[in-house]
Amino acid sequence: MTTTSASLDRITPSATLAMTSRVLDLKAQGIDVIGLGAGEPDFDTPDFVKDAAIAAIRAGKTKYTNVDGTAELKAAIAAKFLRDNDLTYAANQISVNVGGKHTLFNALVATVGAGDEVVIPAPYWVSYPDIVEFAGGTPVIVPAGADQQYKVTADQIEAAITPRTKWVILNSPSNPTGAAYGADELEALGAMFRRHPHVMILADDMYEHIVYDGFRFATIAQVCPDLYDRTLTMNGCSKAYAMTGWRIGYAGGPTWLIKAMAKLQSQSTSNPCSIAQAAAVAALNGPQDFLAERNAAFQGRRDLVVGLLNAIPGIACPTPEGAFYVYPDVSGLMGKTTPKGAVIETDEQLVTYLLDEARVAAVHGAAFGLSPAFRISYATSEALLTEACKRIATACAALR
Repeated sequence: MTTTSASLDRITPSATLAMTSRVLDLKAQGIDVIGLGAGEPDFDTPDFVKDAAIAAIRAGKTKYTNVDGTAELKAAIAAKFLRDNDLTYAANQISVNVGGKHTLFNALVATVGAGDEVVIPAPYWVSYPDIVEFAGGTPVIVPAGADQQYKVTADQIEAAITPRTKWVILNSPSNPTGAAYGADELEALGAMFRRHPHVMILADDMYEHIVYDGFRFATIAQVCPDLYDRTLTMNGCSKAYAMTGWRIGYAGGPTWLIKAMAKLQSQSTSNPCSIAQAAAVAALNGPQDFLAERNAAFQGRRDLVVGLLNAIPGIACPTPEGAFYVYPDVSGLMGKTTPKGAVIETDEQLVTYLLDEARVAAVHGAAFGLSPAFRISYATSEALLTEACKRIATACAALR
């Protein structure tokens, strides 16, 4: 007889990773599937980053490092925070982790316990509520639909705060919607946070460098310096630098929290990969000019997908400010019947239909806490995106 822990039983497998696995299985069977579920750039890691990793291997930098990051990487992260965000962090205020998810896991598990609440705007990244539940806390979901451009207001967040609230998570630009909060919106949130000094703020800035149409990225500790001591500002190398597999996430925050995260990490993963850390130093300190070129490509793909999806009856797709996702509302397709006679009642049924009939893989909105919708990643070629949207249009037209 085998049993699992109560902590493990509180969580579910990642819906995005599950869809990615299903696509890989279908492709292995020789089935022509267009996978738009994976949240990673299709661009390659820059050569200068690869070269730094190779040099580190040749220099013998293959040993254990400090648990939460090398001195060199912490210095590069501190320089990045100052350069890009006007934030000053000392080495003991910086944590380096095995990807952004690990950063979130460490911060929440180190601070959240039974009876604690974490306010999470929806649509949310799939792992937020599960990590909170693993830690024994309670996710408090605050929804914001397409009519709000998927952005919550200060009033909505304030209505969800109780004496038990430990954290509020802000993800901008957002996974899954691409919605981003401007400085004025962050200031409005900051004014609300000042009325609730017991609440910590977790700013997930993973898509900071992927923004469009002249949008000026800002993070809350930058806009509201008086909230600096209550904010964990997290980021990573995965998205901007196309380093998803290298697994480097990082954060700047109060010393007590960084110390707590290091304590947890010392008994779990220990240090991030030494070679990946050397590569991250090069990524953060090296030339950044390639980011604008890649963003231009992403913006062209965004405009293509938004236009094609909005041309499909029953689908309404807002235009995101950043990241590389769209999150179309599919209310107009609910209740319709497939050619085989099945009634589409949920967005999960819709994406299953699209996978089975159109051979296009997306992730259903319920996984992100707001239905009916689905998430598409446009981090692939315009040719594939055009074909995928054509297939979606054909499948939707077949519904009655």
